[in-house]
Amino acid sequence: MTPEQVAAASKPLVLELGETFSRRPATLRRARLLGISGWAFYITGRAGALGDVRAETVAAALGFIAPEAVADGWDAAARTVRPLEVAGANLAECCRWGAEQLGDAPQAPRLAGLLERVADAADSSGMPLFAAWRSMPVPDRSPGARAAVALLLLREHFAGAYLLAVRAAGMTPLEAVLAGPEGEAGAAACGWAPPYPPVGPLVRRRLWAEAVTDRLASTAFRALAPGEGAELLNLLTAARLHLRGG
Repeated sequence: MTPEQVAAASKPLVLELGETFSRRPATLRRARLLGISGWAFYITGRAGALGDVRAETVAAALGFIAPEAVADGWDAAARTVRPLEVAGANLAECCRWGAEQLGDAPQAPRLAGLLERVADAADSSGMPLFAAWRSMPVPDRSPGARAAVALLLLREHFAGAYLLAVRAAGMTPLEAVLAGPEGEAGAAACGWAPPYPPVGPLVRRRLWAEAVTDRLASTAFRALAPGEGAELLNLLTAARLHLRGG
């Protein structure tokens, strides 16, 4: 498989696995312990690695969430706790989930090693969230935690590549969300208020942006030796099946 083929095939697996920890009750309880809402924890937990920046900067980095919705979460959290503390709490929950859920997944050390090699090789140009997260110290070096953190990193790398590709396609982030599988429901979930532009003319551009995303992300997968791309896909598939109880 070529690096671009591996990137394209691994993308849905990475996007799914890389956010699983953020939806579990233990992660949401961490928000309550910090004295902030679940939404404030999601926004600041994800973007807090950027440090003490303005909400406008966070909205630009996240891209696909409406600026007003970003500001609601970011500013609410900032009144109670510093962004880096929330990011650290989010990272700790990611590690805990990984240690508990991925530690006994098939060949967890090998999965962690392959994912880390890709994440280390990824170009962070134009991807401030990915760069910020990659510089965060990891508190747990067990195989499951390492795999979980590497999945988080690669999820942000794919998200950053997609944002660049969407803008190169001449689309706004809102248009990309509308042209995606969740359509207007997805736009509403991301805080964008109607009325929305028509979707029809946008679908072809979104498909082009998806292909460009794979191309941008593929450079990181060149770090894998021949045969390791297919191995990584097999291990990611096995990890997903493991998490689903299969």
